[in-house]
Amino acid sequence: MTTHFLALETSCDETAAAVFTDELHILSSVVASQNDLHVRFGGVVPEIASRAHLRNLLPVIDEALANAKLKLADIGCIAVHNTPGLVGALLMGVTAAKTLAYSLDVPLVAVNHIASHIYACRIAAGRDIFPCVGLVVSGGHTALFRCDSPLSMTLLGTTRDDAAGEAFDKVGAVLGLGFPGGPALEREARTGDPKAFTFPRSFLDSPQLEFSFSGLKTAVLYACHGQNAPKMVPPPTDQKRADLAASFQEAVVDVLVGKCRQALQQTGLKRLAVGGGVSANQRLREKLLTLDAEVFIPPMNLCTDNAAMAALAVEKWKLGDFAPPELDAQPNFL
Repeated sequence: MTTHFLALETSCDETAAAVFTDELHILSSVVASQNDLHVRFGGVVPEIASRAHLRNLLPVIDEALANAKLKLADIGCIAVHNTPGLVGALLMGVTAAKTLAYSLDVPLVAVNHIASHIYACRIAAGRDIFPCVGLVVSGGHTALFRCDSPLSMTLLGTTRDDAAGEAFDKVGAVLGLGFPGGPALEREARTGDPKAFTFPRSFLDSPQLEFSFSGLKTAVLYACHGQNAPKMVPPPTDQKRADLAASFQEAVVDVLVGKCRQALQQTGLKRLAVGGGVSANQRLREKLLTLDAEVFIPPMNLCTDNAAMAALAVEKWKLGDFAPPELDAQPNFL
């Protein structure tokens, strides 16, 4: 008999729900974006995000069930991302998930948002991809893992400061491209020269599997406005902006791909799974596919935050690894 799962995602600024089966068939996936609410601030405001989740959760759940042609009574398990993320935002999803599990008298499974990004590659591949090296690269995280199984991940290295996606957003703001900066910066870079500016590639030649993008972000700021420019200066226009975007993007991509290469060599593994919002970047995808490894990158709809990737819950469900009624939000991953 097929078991249907309802999963919730509220770790940051996307309110999402998905329905899938114990055979990893995704029946529906609905995401409500909050970009319009945060654009005026140039970044995610936690309090605004939490309030928006409160408004959006029930409509998103209703739409996910309707798209799957199911009712709440058909759901046999509730899954929720309870870590990591913004604590207030996470609490919205965790509270809703616990309420649903209790009222339906079905199991509750807690899922790690970071592990789910890697598992998105497993869903898209339609077959086992483990063991592998996992790269999670998003607005809040840039980290490499040794993934021996879907539920066994060992941290190999992470960023010392900014995540890659955060650097994209901040540089996008410097260039006057708005929020979120990642997609806009990628579009701008298409007409730019990636060799126009020589930007730093921190730790690229170091055996340590660590990242740092703060210095790169500052280098773009100085190249754009000079070291002694006033705080409020107009962004560059036309070709200079495109060249800055392309040169910055190339520096980030070089570091990410270089560290993946090192991780594969150091672990001896031959598979690489890449997840997170930045994995939607086409230049990154192109260069990752040149690695001497079997590379798994999910489709665009599974790269950015969503609830379908919480199908990782199926692996825990099979083991009877259910969450207790006192499940809480855990903002920190480690």
